[in-house]
Amino acid sequence: MNGKHLGSTVLTQPRVRMQRSSAAKRKSVVDTTFVFGSLPSAVEKKTDMQLREVTDSASDKAFHQVPYLLYAGDTNWIPHLRQDVAKVFDKEANKAFRDGECIRWILEDNSGRTIGRVAAFYSNKYIKQEKNKVGGVGFFECVDDDKAAKMLLDKAVEWLKGKGMTGVDGPINFGEKDAFWGLLIENFTDMNSYRMNYNPPYYQKFFEQYGFQLYYRQLCYKRSIDEPAQPVFVRKAEKAMQDPLLKITNARHMSIDKIAENFLEVYNGAWAGHMGFQKMALAQAKVIMKSMKPVMDKDVMLFAFHDSKPVAFYINMPELNEIFRHVRGNLNWWGKLKFLYYFRFGKRQTMVGMLFGVKREYQGRGIEGAIIKWAERNIVPLKRYSETILTWVGDFNPKMVHLCEGLGSHLYRTLVTYRMWFDPERKFERHPMMGMKEEPAEKE
Repeated sequence: MNGKHLGSTVLTQPRVRMQRSSAAKRKSVVDTTFVFGSLPSAVEKKTDMQLREVTDSASDKAFHQVPYLLYAGDTNWIPHLRQDVAKVFDKEANKAFRDGECIRWILEDNSGRTIGRVAAFYSNKYIKQEKNKVGGVGFFECVDDDKAAKMLLDKAVEWLKGKGMTGVDGPINFGEKDAFWGLLIENFTDMNSYRMNYNPPYYQKFFEQYGFQLYYRQLCYKRSIDEPAQPVFVRKAEKAMQDPLLKITNARHMSIDKIAENFLEVYNGAWAGHMGFQKMALAQAKVIMKSMKPVMDKDVMLFAFHDSKPVAFYINMPELNEIFRHVRGNLNWWGKLKFLYYFRFGKRQTMVGMLFGVKREYQGRGIEGAIIKWAERNIVPLKRYSETILTWVGDFNPKMVHLCEGLGSHLYRTLVTYRMWFDPERKFERHPMMGMKEEPAEKE
């Protein structure tokens, strides 16, 4: 349900513990057991800090190690799998290299200790989608030092300008929006979901002082699995289920190829051609489903059929970070053994709603509510999960926000995507709201 999947009308300084007192107010309680960015003697002589491009195995290792130095002692932080991050910078594995470039740097203090990192990149696919020459920065990590942060961002912006970019989004991924996307600004006490960014609160200061502005918020919702949907959704579901041609089922008896075929038809029917999203090919759908197979729970992958044709889906997965927290970010042979053990015997309580989509011609018929009611009757009794996290929804998609709230979900975490134009005189506008007329493309 992230920015890439919103075309359907459905669907850290001292640690700060966020306490909800009302929908609009939060209180902060300081927990002195861990201090973000407090790497001992990390910056002794700020004038001696040096940027080094990642070009060899030693600098690559240092790049991956930075988060472990910054977050050591933070029990809420679960590191991204090194293998997942490495694929982003692998020219053979990452399709973004086909029409783009990427570069990385690490920042060292005068003693040679690595105290920060950043990546800069651009892709013509993203430029075409945004209709502007916008590059990206991501995988940013830094000690709590303004000058250090500025050095990293200055270098990234300088490189992007040299590549002809007129602006930059960040922190984002060199790839799809379903991973490593956005800056966390609310809720630093819950563990991060799999491939979702986690960072200290002071990063917000770095980006905003530098000149980045809020492009859109990424809203993450959570609901108890047995939380009843609001009456309006119940009424719509009951009406939808009066149609004898409508059937809802899980994927328990479907092969991987069949799941891919059903997924493809709904995905293209809900998003293809909308907001710059291109039609997905069957081969790509099969690759996605085969990659999910080792951790797939078919009982929580739901499809709606009308007259035997797939018209909607609600794709859920186990929250993998409840398992990956035991492997400490490295899925080597020992990590794989740990993963297999905890996946089979470990305690899990969360499933993640990855996608919720309805083909456009079937939207507004109550199928969304019918799927949720089916889940209440068939997933809750399994007693495998107690809560559901809905992966981020852009605040530019009010229909999807309304749906999440209507399902009895509550907003529990917020990330943001920032944008900055290199020309300070250029008018800044937030991400267009879905359903509104899009702006013309930037002139060459």
